Parts: sequence; C-alpha cells; structure tokens
Amino acid sequence: MQWVKSSRAELSQGEMHRIRILAVDDHPLLRDGIAALIGAHDDMVLVAEASNGRQAIELFRIHSPDVTLMDLQMPEKNGIEAITAIRKLSPDARIIVLTTYSGDVQVTRALEAGARAYLLKNLLHKELVETIRAVHAGKKTMSPTLAADLAERFGEDGLTEKEVDVLRLIAEGHANKEIAARLSITEETVKSRVKNILSKLNANDRTHAAIIGVKRGIITV
Repeated sequence: MQWVKSSRAELSQGEMHRIRILAVDDHPLLRDGIAALIGAHDDMVLVAEASNGRQAIELFRIHSPDVTLMDLQMPEKNGIEAITAIRKLSPDARIIVLTTYSGDVQVTRALEAGARAYLLKNLLHKELVETIRAVHAGKKTMSPTLAADLAERFGEDGLTEKEVDVLRLIAEGHANKEIAARLSITEETVKSRVKNILSKLNANDRTHAAIIGVKRGIITV
C-alpha cells in the first residue's frame, strides 16, 4: 500500500518532547497548510500525514501521536469511522476534527465517536495551534462559532429516522409519489412527514429543507 509521507523530517532528540501530531486530510494543500502552521511553533511537530481514514488508523498504530487532526469526508474510511477505530486502539486518543461542515449533527456524531474538539477549516489560522495545546492538555474544546450554533438549536425537535429517510429522498430530487413507492408508504404519509420536516427545520420549501439538512449534517448527498 502506498502511504502519504510519514513525516516532514526525521525527529531529533529535542523534538521528542514536542506535541507529536498526525494530520489526516485528503487534500494535499490543506495538509501543507497544517504543516506550515505547526512548523512555526517549537512546542509541536508533525510526525505523519494520511490522505484517508484507513491510512490514519495504520499511521496512528505506528506513531502513537499525542494529537490527531482528522477530516470527516474522506475516501475508503471517513473520519467518524477512523475516530471510532483509533479510539478502540487507544481509548485516550486525543482527536481534533477539522471540517468544512458546521452541521450540528456532524458535531454530535464526531463527539460521540470520541473527538475532543471540532474546528472549522476556515478558522485554522486563528484557532488550530491553541486548540492543539488545549486538547493535548486534556481539555475538550469547540470553535465559538460552532458552540453558538449548537446553543441556538438546543432543545429543537429533531427529525425522526423516518423523516430523515424522506428528507434524503427529497434531496435526491424525488417527488412524493416516488418517495412513497421507495419507502412502501402512502403518498399521504409522505405529505405528512414533509410537513413535519418543514416545520422542524423552519424551512420555506422542500429545496430549502434539503439545503438545511445537508448544512446541518442531517443528510449527505
């Protein structure tokens, strides 16, 4: 199997006392940016890089990093699957999720899988270094933007599993009659669930509901 470069440089004796970091993302430019940020600080070092979840698990096994930076949307194994597998290897693994997705459902899934922090990629330059230090120190942290978003939605009625199934088919472009046939339910039942979906998501119409569903991580397309 062809691995992404294991490290930017061989570790010196002094570097062994730094926070050792594994970066996992399928975009080389993003990994380069992370390497540059980490390289500018004497108390941390990038020990390995991976481009998918499967590589992440194997490189974690090899390097036992202090902190792992994990993307969510990747080939072979996604970030949630990789976090779950790594936590089985090391229950105390300190993992920071890096993502473009601000959806509250994605946040919940990542935290349930064992992530210690959740950071949007557009905030890396502002918050990555301090987030790494905080997580390495045993703290749990979240971007203020995400925390505010979650607080705003706290207590909202979530969609039921059956409503999520309908929303997913709406996002795929299916009409009520097609959704009814696919789910083996009546068209009236579909209409009722669509009404509930619009109400719970505060959506203007079906398209708006689908957009909200993707943004919040309720569904993926």
